Amino acid sequence: MPAKIYSPFDASNFSNRSCFLTGETLSSEEEKIQVFPQWLMSLYNLEDQPFKLLDESMATYKDIKLPCSATVNETYLEPLEAEIGAAVNGGYNAVKALDELKLFQWAGKLLYGIIFNEVQSGIKLQRSQGEEFNISQSIIHKFSNLHLMLQSINQPILFEDFKPFSLFLFKVSNNEQEFGYRDEINTLTFSLRIKDFGLIICFQDNGANRHYHRETLAKIGEQTLHPIQFEEFSGRVFYSAYLFNRLPEYNILPVDEEVYIEAMPLRGMSSKPLFDHWQNKIYGQVLESFWKNWGFLLLEIIKNPEEPMSFLFDADGNFVSEELIALPH
Repeated sequence: MPAKIYSPFDASNFSNRSCFLTGETLSSEEEKIQVFPQWLMSLYNLEDQPFKLLDESMATYKDIKLPCSATVNETYLEPLEAEIGAAVNGGYNAVKALDELKLFQWAGKLLYGIIFNEVQSGIKLQRSQGEEFNISQSIIHKFSNLHLMLQSINQPILFEDFKPFSLFLFKVSNNEQEFGYRDEINTLTFSLRIKDFGLIICFQDNGANRHYHRETLAKIGEQTLHPIQFEEFSGRVFYSAYLFNRLPEYNILPVDEEVYIEAMPLRGMSSKPLFDHWQNKIYGQVLESFWKNWGFLLLEIIKNPEEPMSFLFDADGNFVSEELIALPH
């Protein structure tokens, strides 16, 4: 039977009566799954913690749900959750041993779940004001491609000689009680700092951000990071994802029961670089937000505008070992 791709953005279908992954009609609006899996919420007592949506409304972590068919959940999502949950429990080495595509699928489902809830909120808000739901075509393009690629969870979708994402995984000397989560849905960027590791994924860049930071990655190597170092690297990636100025395009080739996705060259017809010009002042503002736990202000961070403050590298550009970092609490 040929694979059937579901495209919710084509029909603006964000009803609680349709499975988010397949589009099939559900038996009731109660047929849902948690966006943040129960094993993760239980680890950090997140269930009743506040979660702020883009429209400034507040929910709790356990309120963020996705309509999902029981069959899809039992057949595909629960085994994926069990595999990721077991790896997280095993820490950095177990997570590193996972297939990167599984991490992409798991984190992508989580990020898409948040997008789905944001879109539902947006539709309600605009309808209450008598307006049609409106969202930019470039954002729809990114969200649609993410959703297409998530269907590799439940269908034989194969990526032809490319990865649609940049994934960064580091060993980090975290406080065991700390849950560090961050996302930016406009650039489809995600970071998670828990247990003894930190994970960052850019979901829709065909590996461009990983290439962009290749020299930094080479200097860090396999070293363990202090949390402030991980947040610094996260800040660099979140900022470069904002500077990334291409909308990746793909050829979708159904062959019998399989679907092949082929990436079009990112350079396309444009001669300009893939990333806009890096500005240290804006990067400093990003760092100020990522370093909020440690209280560093923008003025301190860009005291030398040519060389913003760094805990990753010393003045000569050498990696700073995490044991040498002393910080105010």
